[in-house]
Amino acid sequence: MSGGAGLTQRDALVRLGASTAEAIAQVLEMFAPGAIERGDVSVLAEGANPFSSLTRGAVATSVSYVDGVTGANVFALTPAGARNLASAMGVPAPDPPADDGGKPEALSELELSAISEAANQMMAAAASAIGVVLGQEIEISPPETRVIEDPAATGELFGSSAHATSTTFLIGGESCRLIQLVPSAFVVRMARALDELGADGDDDGGGESRDDGEGSTTSLVDALGEIKLRVWAELGRTQLPLGRALGLPLGAVVELDRTAESPVELFVNGMSFAQGRLIVTDDGEWAFACDAVGSRGLAGPPITPTQPEHEGAQT
Repeated sequence: MSGGAGLTQRDALVRLGASTAEAIAQVLEMFAPGAIERGDVSVLAEGANPFSSLTRGAVATSVSYVDGVTGANVFALTPAGARNLASAMGVPAPDPPADDGGKPEALSELELSAISEAANQMMAAAASAIGVVLGQEIEISPPETRVIEDPAATGELFGSSAHATSTTFLIGGESCRLIQLVPSAFVVRMARALDELGADGDDDGGGESRDDGEGSTTSLVDALGEIKLRVWAELGRTQLPLGRALGLPLGAVVELDRTAESPVELFVNGMSFAQGRLIVTDDGEWAFACDAVGSRGLAGPPITPTQPEHEGAQT
């Protein structure tokens, strides 16, 4: 399907869902390479409850658009899917209690923190994808991650809208779902913008719109390229009792788990991305010199808002 004149309301919703889902899939692939599958976009019937398939214990992250457009995105994972994503980010599942027959424990705070970090990047990518189509920057509220205790109350948690789409994903074989709440005015704007994009593509023959409604791949990649990620360099790690850490005097020496000659690891959003050396620039600043790229092994806890956003040493 091209985005030519006469785009229907349903076509606009499918294109919206596909563009957003493709952006989210690319972010998920960064966290869990080779473990992501994206399914089809479904346009739900008016009046249908888009959250009826959620079950108790599901993990859902939601954002609202706060500037430019109105609407909301909700990314929901089954407990097993959430654990798969957290595990891919380097967070081990807690050991089951010995007296519980091997039943896995509920998601830990560390696992939920990792999922929130991934969802933050996913929702930012989704907003960028929509902004590409509408030709304007879209701002979103801070993502809110919660465990669904009462599926019947999801409407009160996430609200409702005239239109909704649902896109399925698989993370390591476990199902998850992107739900988009789309007001009527948004659909009209989306259809108009897609018609204009289709007309431009027809004029120069350079459109990259696909039959599955994913829109321009080039524009999407350009938008994703502007998303900011947290990056830091790690010299090594150690563990200290809280009492000792609080009592460290100025000038104290803390031993790390690596030698001075060991490679320094560069982490991108909690993922070990490259290895190299710390060097001093001509301006006297510390910098990271990359020696190898592509080691995707995940180590240690996921990044949290308290960790550095730029290159630095971590103990």
